[in-house]
Amino acid sequence: MGSNETTSAGAANAAASVDLPAGFACHVGNIGIKDDTDDVMVLAADRVAAAAGVFTKSLFSGASVRRSQANVADGRVQAVVVISKNSNVATGAQGERDAANLANRVAELVGCEPGQVLVGSTGLIGVPYPEGKIDTYFDRLIAGSEPALDSNDAVAAATAIMTTDTHPKTASASAGAAMVVGIAKGSGMIEPDMATMISVITTDAEIAPERLDAMLRRVCDVTFNALSVDTDTSTSDMVVMLANGAAGPVDEAELEAALGAVSLDLTRQLAFDGEGAETLIVVTANSARDDAQAKRVAKVIVNSPLVKTAVHGRDPNWGRVAMAIGKCSDETDIDPDRVRIRFGDQEVYPTPATAEALAELEAYLASDEVLISVDLGIADGSFTVYGCDLTDQYVRINADYTT
Repeated sequence: MGSNETTSAGAANAAASVDLPAGFACHVGNIGIKDDTDDVMVLAADRVAAAAGVFTKSLFSGASVRRSQANVADGRVQAVVVISKNSNVATGAQGERDAANLANRVAELVGCEPGQVLVGSTGLIGVPYPEGKIDTYFDRLIAGSEPALDSNDAVAAATAIMTTDTHPKTASASAGAAMVVGIAKGSGMIEPDMATMISVITTDAEIAPERLDAMLRRVCDVTFNALSVDTDTSTSDMVVMLANGAAGPVDEAELEAALGAVSLDLTRQLAFDGEGAETLIVVTANSARDDAQAKRVAKVIVNSPLVKTAVHGRDPNWGRVAMAIGKCSDETDIDPDRVRIRFGDQEVYPTPATAEALAELEAYLASDEVLISVDLGIADGSFTVYGCDLTDQYVRINADYTT
């Protein structure tokens, strides 16, 4: 399999098996935050690995995010732990102590330094971890009364970090002799201000930490940072990557292509699994002044509730798209007379679609994936973003989130 090809265990292939790269192992289990599903995932390398991370810029970022930012700063990490169903956000000094304690307990389990553990946490805001349950659980693991770090099953790891996700999200690709394997969770509260949701990416390629950091940031900018479900930035977002070097050095262009393929696959899975979503919406803005302008225009389209509901209603109402572009009032070089709007391959503005074409577009909008493209007629900037339709189920999921 080439480095630009991925295998994924998403909605259409949820039962597929995806193994972690050589030298990585994981543990999943139930601490007791919720009784019915796994709520903890520990993933560890067999040695200290090169590492990089990109994190939320939310002013309400959680204690876990802050702990991980500090621990990844030197580019050397051996383990990642993720708690699901509890975000450890807005929990004050107790939350800071809990994040530090979690890193300490995982370090005991793995046999590394606490500063070599990254901590993720996702779920309900404002609720402390259940008192005593984390220590009781890790006491059992460390004592050896339960299996620990005995699996290489990436799908199980992805399942353990889910909250409102409907299926686990994994993807993998090769880069020379090395593999890149990613897991992700996220369904709502997704509008990135760095990356989005939680994703843990592993590779057995050898690469220097500073080069891994630059590579991860470049890839995040055009994948995870191009994703929006509902315009709300999470307090717990992080994308982290560990490279343990077990496969030796590989061509860095191949490695970046593989990372890009995995990250784009996960991005599309996240968009398609937006809370209550039925349709993946892909918006491309072309012929912009530059890529940054193209991204702003594409984002305002994919984030428009009226565009989202039009797609959900199978209504080829291109006026919603024109309205969204019109909100970019600071982009004074956008001239409506030069703009072109298409749904799929069908131009709808300025050349009006025929009645027959509109009927075909209604059928097209019933597809699992809908492409909206806008040509701004300015220069050669281009950007593609990923989102989903807006359904009544999204309202129900979030109206009843804590009850």
